[in-house]
Amino acid sequence: MAMSSKITELFDIDYPIIAGGMVWCSGWELAAAVSNAGGLGLIGAGSMTPEVLREHIVKCREATGYPFGVNVPLMRPQAAELMEVIADEKVPVVFTSAGSPKKWTGWLHERGIKVAHVVSSSAFAVKCEQAGVDAVVAEGFEAGGHNGREETTTMCLLPAVRRATSLPLIAAGGIATGDAMLAAEAMGADGVQIGTLFALTQESSAHENFKRMCLNLDEGDTKLYFRKLSPTRLAKNNFQAVVQEAEDRGASGDELLEIIGIGKTKVGIYDGDVENGEVEIGQVTGLLKGREIEPVATVMDRIVQEYYAARRDLINQAMDEMPSRRTLI
Repeated sequence: MAMSSKITELFDIDYPIIAGGMVWCSGWELAAAVSNAGGLGLIGAGSMTPEVLREHIVKCREATGYPFGVNVPLMRPQAAELMEVIADEKVPVVFTSAGSPKKWTGWLHERGIKVAHVVSSSAFAVKCEQAGVDAVVAEGFEAGGHNGREETTTMCLLPAVRRATSLPLIAAGGIATGDAMLAAEAMGADGVQIGTLFALTQESSAHENFKRMCLNLDEGDTKLYFRKLSPTRLAKNNFQAVVQEAEDRGASGDELLEIIGIGKTKVGIYDGDVENGEVEIGQVTGLLKGREIEPVATVMDRIVQEYYAARRDLINQAMDEMPSRRTLI
């Protein structure tokens, strides 16, 4: 059963569910699988060269006849080249993050591409509206990977952004169930963006070691680090322990950059060295402990069924608690 919202209408999809464009996880297979299941799949260009991105776009188009998009972190040195590939391949949707939406929104619109931008505060949401984006993603502190410096939780961020802008609003951070999706809707969201849950599916390009490790994490096994650089949520492992020791003794930003080195996220997520690599994952992974590595279609079906069950339960509860007409008289 398809759902109707501003997000489904904007992106021409069945369900207002977007897969986060995650580095080393969101390749063409994951994007196509989410789009085929009724959501909007995103290719994560943050870990791709322009040539690799083009290859993933071509393969994604061959694997799905439904809309899909690309996520581009604007801080990437090759952001301009990535945008040229996206325009050349006529990708219908771009999600931008980690930079000003002003720089590319107009350029993308001129080429018929819809734009959503990720924010971590209501102030940035207002700037998005001024820049003319089509939708805004409000991503809370619970999210995996890079986070906003404000460290505002999704439950606090969503209503603040909703008050600040009339743009179609997508909730992100800590969402992995249908009831969480319903809660986001109750706070003003028109759709949700889900990262962690999709990063651990069969179609995710992450290494199986990464997926299995994350599906065995407990509540509290992730924490935010690198506040002096770019706040990043990491899972506990040897690499995280080194980072924590350095931060506890007041290491400088330059020293932290040396610890990160080159390609630590690839080592942990894509290569599968989950002890010595950087393992970025969201807080919500604790809710997923014990699950198997499932196909996207199964995960999407569960979210939708959970959403409708939670909504039905709330409606039934409200009806049960509603005073009768006789009581009101």
